[in-house]
Amino acid sequence: MPERNPILITGAAGEIGGVSRTMVDMLLEQGHQVRAFVRQDDERAHSLRQAGAEIFVGDLLDIADVTAALKGCRRIYFSMSLSPYYTDAVSLMAAAARAQGDIEVFVNISEYEQSFMTFEKMTAPEGERRAWLGGLVTQWSPQQRAHWVAEQVLDWSGLPTVNIRAAMFVENPLMTWLALEPLSNGELRLPFGHHQLAPIAGYDVAELCVKILADPAPHISKSYALNGPELKDMHGFAEDYAAALGRQVTYVPEDVETWNETYVDTALAAFPHTAEHLKTLTRLMGGGGYRGATDQLETLLGRPPKTVRWALENHPRIRKLAAA
Repeated sequence: MPERNPILITGAAGEIGGVSRTMVDMLLEQGHQVRAFVRQDDERAHSLRQAGAEIFVGDLLDIADVTAALKGCRRIYFSMSLSPYYTDAVSLMAAAARAQGDIEVFVNISEYEQSFMTFEKMTAPEGERRAWLGGLVTQWSPQQRAHWVAEQVLDWSGLPTVNIRAAMFVENPLMTWLALEPLSNGELRLPFGHHQLAPIAGYDVAELCVKILADPAPHISKSYALNGPELKDMHGFAEDYAAALGRQVTYVPEDVETWNETYVDTALAAFPHTAEHLKTLTRLMGGGGYRGATDQLETLLGRPPKTVRWALENHPRIRKLAAA
């Protein structure tokens, strides 16, 4: 039966195809009431309103706004753009949820790295950290640290929490818009060497979160490490890009730090927090820090995850490039 109280979805004004926006559409299709927390009442909010969502305009860093947005909601999905204040926002939502007192589930979008960049690993001697994390990284990025602290805060809060530790999305800037210029010339230039990855489609994360919000009880106090359907190297990804673009694509490996300087630093000079996170990800992946894949997503959804090729074919930037 659809939940009678509105389900609070933060980060809902992201791009169409983003996790929160996809979740809003899925929940509405299932007959649930949805309250979408947005920063501005703009065309994206208007689109959500037209879809049938209730719109709450506010600031995730204002406890009065957060408390007002939560009123009448018993199920929460928390997501926020990369931010130096991410932990603050999670903590404020947790405080408001504790004060309200009747929360049934707090679905926290976390990150796959939390499953292996653990307290024990990140406090080990530097040599051990390098060996474990692939030789290029010894520290969290500021965003990874924020997610780690956020998980601790939610654990301490006593709230009925579910942590969604998703692998890198296929839709991640590393895989899409930062790679677009070389792709237009038939080259997939990435700094991941021969290592294998299993990125996940945002659609699958959205579907799982909706499943949990609709029936929270089996999932409370669990953390799920989620990957895409298969591990493959960059030559395999080049084949997926070629299929999505309808042209030949060749993988050209790049040095990690050179790639970071060329693409990340150039594109994100005004956003140092985001830049540091993405550069840490490239060092982890370029050093072999992502190990293996889990079958948790397939077990939870009862179907195989969407493929990288499917996610690329449905990504607006890739489709635009294919049509060019």
